[in-house]
Amino acid sequence: MLPDHGHGHGHTHPVGFDPTAAGPDPHAATPQLGRPFRLGIGGPVGSGKTALTAALCRALGQEMNLAVVTNDIYTTEDADFLRKAGVLDVDRIEAVQTGACPHTAIRDDITANLDAVDRLTDRHPGLELVIVESGGDNLTAVFSRGLADRQVFVVDVAGGDKVPRKGGPGVTTADLLVINKVDLAELVGADMDVMVSDAHRMRGNLPVITQSLTRTPNAPDVAAWVRDQVKVGVGA
Repeated sequence: MLPDHGHGHGHTHPVGFDPTAAGPDPHAATPQLGRPFRLGIGGPVGSGKTALTAALCRALGQEMNLAVVTNDIYTTEDADFLRKAGVLDVDRIEAVQTGACPHTAIRDDITANLDAVDRLTDRHPGLELVIVESGGDNLTAVFSRGLADRQVFVVDVAGGDKVPRKGGPGVTTADLLVINKVDLAELVGADMDVMVSDAHRMRGNLPVITQSLTRTPNAPDVAAWVRDQVKVGVGA
């Protein structure tokens, strides 16, 4: 194993690993009929993925039969956070410890996540939505379509207004890009007009939502988008 190579996400990669090469998805998309809709939430460390997951649980938990799978490298910290927050019954939250780069378990070998989804489905017949939150990674992290029917990618203003124009498959190909923590823009010197403009330029017609969970704790715009996706299903 080699050091981080300056990728800035605090873990090691095997020799020859190329973080810029998305490559073909190794798993075919699976039909949604007869199983819950699976929503992937990914993004860099500290961007607010777990906070968004909690917000969606608060917003949708009373109207949908839902559950959550979290991914951390060595801990169950994100699952523990959600359990302590009381956003769902504790038996509706499963934790996956990837033991390697988070994108390994959401894209390359998705078995552990699919097993976690199956455990939730067995415990809670009739599940409509399972949110799969990835461990923190860089801008290249994308979910396999064999795991996630739709993907949300979260970046935050504190990373600087340059983040969207850096691109990467997470920014450019996710079904929804969320620019989080907009209440911090002035404090960190981020130009929101530039950030939003760059995001739309990099993504074409794919949607972008800006939000502050401090101002809107239930993430109403993202929750509305998720409702639409679940309603339409993978046939959209």
